[in-house]
Amino acid sequence: MRGRLRVYLGAAPGVGKTYAMLGEGRRARERGRDVVVGLVETHGRPRTAALLEGMEVLPLRTIVYRGATFTELDVEAVIERAPKVALIDELAHTNVPGSENVKRWQDIDDILDAGIDVVSTVNIQHLESVNDVVQEITGVPQRETVPDEVVRRADQVELVDMSPEALRRRMAHGNVYAPEKVSAAMSNYFRVGNLTALRELALLWVAGKVDDQLDRYRAAHDIAATWETRERVVVALTGGPEGDTLVRRAARIAARTKGADLLAVHVTSTDGLAGADPANLARQRTLAESMGGTYHQVVGDDIPRALLDFARGVNATQLVLGASRRGRFAQILSRGVGVETTTLSGSIDVHLVTHEEAKKGRRRPERTRAALTRKRRLTGWAMAVAGMPALTAALVPFRDVLQLPTEILLFLCLVVGVALAGGMWPAIVAAVGGSLLLNWFFTPPIGQLTISDPENLLALIVFVLVAAAVSTIVDLAARRTRQAARASADAEALSTLAGHVLRGEAALPSLLGRLRETFGLDSVTLLERIGEPTPDDQAEPGAWRIIATSGAAPCTAPAVADTDVLISDDLVLAARGRLMDASDRRVLEAFAAEAAVALRQERLQEEAELAKPLAEADKMRTALLAAVSHDLRTPLSAAKASVESLRNHDINWTDEDRDELLATADESLTKLDGLVENLLDMSRLQAGVLGLSLQPVALEEVVPRAIDDLATLRDRIEGDISVELPDIVADPALLERVLVNLMSNAVRYSPAGHKVLVTGSRHDDDVEIRVIDRGPGIPPEEHERVFLPFQRLGDRDTGTGVGLGLALSRGLTEAMGGTLIPEETPGGGLTMIVSMPVHSRAVTP
Repeated sequence: MRGRLRVYLGAAPGVGKTYAMLGEGRRARERGRDVVVGLVETHGRPRTAALLEGMEVLPLRTIVYRGATFTELDVEAVIERAPKVALIDELAHTNVPGSENVKRWQDIDDILDAGIDVVSTVNIQHLESVNDVVQEITGVPQRETVPDEVVRRADQVELVDMSPEALRRRMAHGNVYAPEKVSAAMSNYFRVGNLTALRELALLWVAGKVDDQLDRYRAAHDIAATWETRERVVVALTGGPEGDTLVRRAARIAARTKGADLLAVHVTSTDGLAGADPANLARQRTLAESMGGTYHQVVGDDIPRALLDFARGVNATQLVLGASRRGRFAQILSRGVGVETTTLSGSIDVHLVTHEEAKKGRRRPERTRAALTRKRRLTGWAMAVAGMPALTAALVPFRDVLQLPTEILLFLCLVVGVALAGGMWPAIVAAVGGSLLLNWFFTPPIGQLTISDPENLLALIVFVLVAAAVSTIVDLAARRTRQAARASADAEALSTLAGHVLRGEAALPSLLGRLRETFGLDSVTLLERIGEPTPDDQAEPGAWRIIATSGAAPCTAPAVADTDVLISDDLVLAARGRLMDASDRRVLEAFAAEAAVALRQERLQEEAELAKPLAEADKMRTALLAAVSHDLRTPLSAAKASVESLRNHDINWTDEDRDELLATADESLTKLDGLVENLLDMSRLQAGVLGLSLQPVALEEVVPRAIDDLATLRDRIEGDISVELPDIVADPALLERVLVNLMSNAVRYSPAGHKVLVTGSRHDDDVEIRVIDRGPGIPPEEHERVFLPFQRLGDRDTGTGVGLGLALSRGLTEAMGGTLIPEETPGGGLTMIVSMPVHSRAVTP
């Protein structure tokens, strides 16, 4: 399991991030967690250094670079030590060349992968998205940065806030920098204006994380209306050269609106979007992300509506578009995306931004459309119907000057133009009509649909054939281009899906959200059938349950969806918002298959979690059987041998011998009774049927009773329990058994002349009972093994115990809501620590 990351974020040096981190480390240590200091920079601050006293500080790694010696975090040492929590300062630090990773946040990522929780610190000026803003404010460049995503992925980000005046007072008192540096710092970087601006940046950045919670709330409650809780600026990218200007302009708009989100979106239409240069899009995506924005791609036939659907889906308040690159004539024929979007925008503010490419027209490669739209076909028919008579009228005055081949070439040019504009059929009609016009007006005899010269007939036939061939090729090329555009759109969508998988975003709601965003749908729902299939269950909501959904108004049955994809007999992906054609369904089916995989992974993980207790119970049953075959034999054999000896009448036993044999039998049977009782209790623990009676318990009453239960061993126990300790929550009988087991075990290991000490103390909401011996101790790497059933560590006689007491003690302690952990006794020996909750923090298992 990956560790958890907690980050203390500050607006400037000296606000107390490291102090807060160390304070949290000490509190965690007092709660019984294993905390180590991986690396802390005190910067000579005495109050910060004082918090390090008594804490375990791991040695640093020494690196020699260019003849100088440097120290860096020793990642391997932290992982090998394997604490529960590691304190590591300065998340954005750049490591000395020669280190395994370039940045400290990469070191911390390796430690998190090892299952260790990490607490770290960072200042707002080190975040990548605001680095240039901080330099503009303070005039000081920050060369050490950390990607925002690293901090956003943290499980907890806590703001360490301090007013500028308070921070300057700290500096004046010498609590931040040395006295000789204070005056210069306060006159430059630490001016009140600078600190105020940095504080605002930090507050806004942390506030941004709240939006994630708000989005989850709106989705959970099906709230589709726009909540203008903060500004969200969407910039539309076509892949043209003006995209860089638009991204920077949108970023400035977002910056002026105090913490607004920046989202870049590219609409891939089914007929291909002119000017969509992949290289430009890749560069503009990188630019948007470097400015703290996000990049999105959606598919839509109607570009203005697709843009607005996306903007409304992300709760955007402003939309940034570039001024049209088309010429004036083209704008007369069509209003364009900008004007159409503004007309339909409603409450969303639309910014039309001018740029250097505006009204320059499109480059020649960008004029080719991916398909022949209805408008283009109408244009082709208009050119065929009106263009041929117009060309004829223009050439008639010059027919005595021009030769027939020249006239045929001019008509052929017009036919090619019709083919380029309208495709095959308008061009075929233009070719036939043109041949008739050429025959009537330009081929002798003029004014008749006859041809006297066979060569002219051949020329007209070649003209019709060339025109038909060109129009066919143009139409075929248009169809292939449309197919390529559709394939490109599908590839982009599948690339988004693949990136989703590679980034580990396997959660079903995230996957469905990506699908809804890609196709501009209202909602996407994964449905699972309840019970056996019936003929009419497709429209019956009661026959289906919702596994996961994204968007408003989820589908409750496949029949109410606009599009549904059958994944298996019991799983259906239902989409609402628009009908999807066959090519869209291919991509939809890929998303559906991945949704099924994600669901299967979630359920496998749940089953694995459920199987863990069963595996532990099976392991315990195996151990119990081993105990029955091995550990019951010793006391049973001793008792049987004593009884058989007493029954042997061939030997005249003295009274002393008879008493000794009876004592041996009694002792063996007592051990056997205790062992059986332990085995039964362990079985009850594993089965979860152990009866508990949790109640307030006073330690000054339980500990003396446990000592008395040790009979002849009681003289080797020394109790030191204060009457001022608060009551704890426990089962008195079970707690007494735990203490008896621990104390008897400690006595067996303690050398003669050394007593076992039992003490109690309070730590926050827990009371710790310590059973301390001066025996040989146990190596730290063997601490957890002693709690496995039937373990006998050390070189003592295996006949003196069965190795079940500590395992049972831990099980009973945890059943009562407490913990039992071993610890080395200073000076040699072992300390067993029983931690139980105080009465005010009662926990019922």
